[in-house]
Amino acid sequence: MGGTKKRKFERGAATAFMSRNKAIKKLQLSLQDFRTLCIFKGIYPVEPLHKKKVNKGSTAVKTYYNLKDIQFLSHDQLIEKFRERKHYIRKLKKAIAKKNKFKESLIRDNKPVYSLKSVIKERYPSFVDALRDLDDCLNLCFVFASFPKTSKIHAEMIQLCKTRTVEFQHYVMAAKALRKVFVSIKGIYYQADVKGETITWIVSHKRGHEPPQDVDLRIMQIFAEYYSVLLGHINIKLYSDNHLVYPPELSVPQLHIETENTEESLCSLAPIIKTTGEIMDEEDDDPEVDALNAISADDPEVVEKSKLEAKSVKKLKNLFKGLKFYLNREVPREDLTFVIRCGGGIVSWDKSLGAGATYQESDNKITHHIIDRPTLTNQRLDRTYIQPQWIFDCFNARTILPAKEYFPGVPCPPHLSPFVEEKEGDYIPEDKVKFLKRIKGEDLDEEEELEEESSEEDMDEDEENSSQQKVVPKRKRDEDEDAGETKKAKTMAVTEGAVEKVDKQRLLQQQNAEERRLGEMMIPKKHKRLYHKIMTSRKKQSQEVKKLQEKKDKLKKKKQQK
Repeated sequence: MGGTKKRKFERGAATAFMSRNKAIKKLQLSLQDFRTLCIFKGIYPVEPLHKKKVNKGSTAVKTYYNLKDIQFLSHDQLIEKFRERKHYIRKLKKAIAKKNKFKESLIRDNKPVYSLKSVIKERYPSFVDALRDLDDCLNLCFVFASFPKTSKIHAEMIQLCKTRTVEFQHYVMAAKALRKVFVSIKGIYYQADVKGETITWIVSHKRGHEPPQDVDLRIMQIFAEYYSVLLGHINIKLYSDNHLVYPPELSVPQLHIETENTEESLCSLAPIIKTTGEIMDEEDDDPEVDALNAISADDPEVVEKSKLEAKSVKKLKNLFKGLKFYLNREVPREDLTFVIRCGGGIVSWDKSLGAGATYQESDNKITHHIIDRPTLTNQRLDRTYIQPQWIFDCFNARTILPAKEYFPGVPCPPHLSPFVEEKEGDYIPEDKVKFLKRIKGEDLDEEEELEEESSEEDMDEDEENSSQQKVVPKRKRDEDEDAGETKKAKTMAVTEGAVEKVDKQRLLQQQNAEERRLGEMMIPKKHKRLYHKIMTSRKKQSQEVKKLQEKKDKLKKKKQQK
C-alpha cells in the first residue's frame, strides 16, 4: 500500500487547539490587548478532553483556545486599532520625555478611538438577543456605578455606568415595566418585563465601600467598557420605540443626566417627556388586549390565565396612583422613588437632602409619610406614617396592604421573596399563604374580622358554660373579668421548686452511644462491610463468653449444694 505516513501530533485534537502564547504571537498583540479582544468578541478559553495529546505529550498547565476562534480573531478590525494605540502610547512617551509640548498636544488630539458598534451587531443579530443578555450587563454596570472614585478605576468609567443605569431606570419608570422587588442582605433585586423578556438585576445598598482586593479590576473594566456600550445602544432603541426623548430630559433645569449628580437626577425625574412634546402619564396600550392577541384562542385555560395576568399587571401599574408620598431623611430615596413611580405614585422629600423635591413636608395633600425610626414628633392625623417595607410588600402583593402592620416602631411581618414559587405538595408558611391570598385579591381585613368574631363567640360560650348562665351586657362582663383578674392576683402564691436530679453515669452512657453511632455513620462505604463483619464476630464472642459464664455459675451452685 502506498501513501505518506502521518507523523504523530499532526491530526485530531493536537491541531484543533492553540495555546494562549502561540495565539498572542500569531496575532502580534500584547496580553492585555488579547484579553480585551477576546472579551469584546465573546471568545473564551476551552478545556480539551485529552490535554496530553493537545500538548504533544507534555503535562504542563496551559490555557487553550479553539483554533477556529483564533483564525476568526485574526481578521477583526479591532486589531489594527490596538496596534495604532500601541504606537500612539510610544510616540506620546517620547514627546513627553523630550518635553516637546507642541508635539505632545498634536499627538493627544489624534488619539486613536475604536467603536464597538460592529461587534455588538455581530454578537446580537436581533434586539431580542441583546435583551436576553442584559442581566449580567445591568449587574456589572450597577456595581461599577456604586464604586467611589479611586486610582484603580477610571472616573470616566464610573460616571458612564451611572449614566447608563439611570437611563435604563428612566425607561422602566416610563413604561412601568417593573414586576418584582426583593430586599436582601446583598442588595435589592429587581425584575422587569421589557418587550416580553424577563430581566432580573441586583442593585447594591448605598454604602461607601472600596472595590474588592481579590478581583482583577483590569479585566472587570474591560467587561464594564463593553457592557456600558451595549446598555447605551439598548437604551436608545427602547427610547425610540416608546417615542421618548433621549437622553431623558429633567424638569429640574439645574440638573442634567451627564453631571456628577447622577444619583440625585434619578430622584428628580419628572413625568417622562415624549418626542412629540407631550407628557407621558400612563401607557396607551392595554396589556389585556396585547396578551390576548399574542396567544391563540384554541386553549381556553391559557387565555384565561393571560387575562388574569393582564388584569394584575394593569392594577400594578396604577397601584400607587392618587397617593402622595413624603420620604424622611433616613430612608433610601433612590430605591423607594424608583418603586413608587413604577407604581404610578408621586414622591418628594426635603430640599436640603437633594435637588428634585417638588413639595415639602407641610403639604396638606400628602397621604403617606415614610419613616424608618421608632417615633416621630408632631405627627399629623391627615396622613399615614409607615415603614419603607410597606412599599416593597405592597408592590409584590400587587395590592394596598393594611398599614397597621407597618406603623413606626411596630415589628414588620416577614419580607418574603416573590421569586420563590412553591410546587404542589411543598410546605408553605402561614405568612406566604397570606401573601398569596393578597396577590389573588382576597380581602384580608374581612378574614381578620371573622377571626375576631369567632374568638368573641368562643369567649361567650365559655362564659355561658360557667356558673353565670344568664346573658350579661358587655360593659358588665368586662367589669366581672377585671374583678376575676384581681382575685386571681390576690390568690397567687409562690411554691418551692424541686431540684432536678441528674444521673451522670447515664448521661455518659448516652453520650458514648451517640458518639459511637456518629462514628459508624462516618465510616466510608467501602469499609462498612468489613466493619460489620468485625462487629458481628465480637457479638458472637461476647455471647459465647456469657454462655460459658452461666455454665460455670450453675456448676458452682451444684457443688455448693452437695
